[in-house]
Amino acid sequence: MDTLTKIMNAAVELFRRYGFKTITMDDIARHTGVSKKTLYQHFANKQEVINESVTWYKNHLFELCQQIFDSSGNAIEAMVGLMSLMEQTFRQMNPIAMMELQRYYPEGHQRFRDTLLSQDVDVIRKNIERGKEEELYREEINADLMAKIYIETSVSLCMSPILLNDRYDLHVMNKELMEHFLYGLMTPKGIKLYTKYKKTYLKQVVKI
Repeated sequence: MDTLTKIMNAAVELFRRYGFKTITMDDIARHTGVSKKTLYQHFANKQEVINESVTWYKNHLFELCQQIFDSSGNAIEAMVGLMSLMEQTFRQMNPIAMMELQRYYPEGHQRFRDTLLSQDVDVIRKNIERGKEEELYREEINADLMAKIYIETSVSLCMSPILLNDRYDLHVMNKELMEHFLYGLMTPKGIKLYTKYKKTYLKQVVKI
């Protein structure tokens, strides 16, 4: 693993665990196992680390999502796989992280939103179109609109002070949202298949 990738891995781990505001360049260098001089050879300041690590991590998740969707047997299996991935992702994330990113590091937050709009909406839209062809989702569903609504709602959940102040875990909120979203899409055939896959998903979650 090259030095830049090590820095990205370390920074993402720290930001996910502790949020963005309190982490220093000293912390990142120490957690990476490199000197501050080496860190500053790659990044001028903490803002640059945040900008690049947010983009790097989001692209990493997108690649995992693509692998899940490409290997799935149908649209619902793909969404259940995504549900499992998000379960693992949000279980390891400090709820305050996304709120701090939005409040204190707007450039990094904008990068995060840009990748969501350019990548995630397209993936969800294609999944809906696939599900319609497989007769698992309702034919009258507007795939583009529903994909954008889902992504926008998902982002809003991560930054909702009302929900976070009530101490709802991110992975719980995400699971409830995805299930609500799917039931709005599915045909009776799709619901039957989802019930089958959900049992496998729950077994995976228990192991996390």
